[in-house]
Amino acid sequence: MAVKEGEGCPFCEIVQRDDEDAREVYRDDHVVAFFPTDPAVLGHTMVVPRKHVPDIWSLSEEKAAHLARATVRLAGAIREAVHPEGLNLIQSNGEAATQTVFHLHVHLVPRWGGDAMGPIWPEETDYSEDRKDHALRAVREACRSLSSDV
Repeated sequence: MAVKEGEGCPFCEIVQRDDEDAREVYRDDHVVAFFPTDPAVLGHTMVVPRKHVPDIWSLSEEKAAHLARATVRLAGAIREAVHPEGLNLIQSNGEAATQTVFHLHVHLVPRWGGDAMGPIWPEETDYSEDRKDHALRAVREACRSLSSDV
């Protein structure tokens, strides 16, 4: 069952230190990082903004910058601590993308060959060139309104 914004948000409880079972690893003025209850692999860490933000479309660029900096720093800490062979960053938005807690979060998932995660991409897709070109044109058009100062 998906947990929606506001009351009962388990990540807000962690941010407010109301979850005594939380395995918090990092906290600053902008984010909190913790181990999920059921990690995909050991060292799996989640980073959340301290302010409730349901998804990436609700995230300001300023808060995104804080989240990105913390994510990079935590990736380095995970590398130092558990020595993975690789790392997945996973950030899902909406039920169709498997978001189940509607408080924006980034998963840092250390990876090793043969680990419990398995592959995260389909082995093959079957999109026609016309469909790929249509998607390309639509995204390019949407990007025209973006600022180039990023």
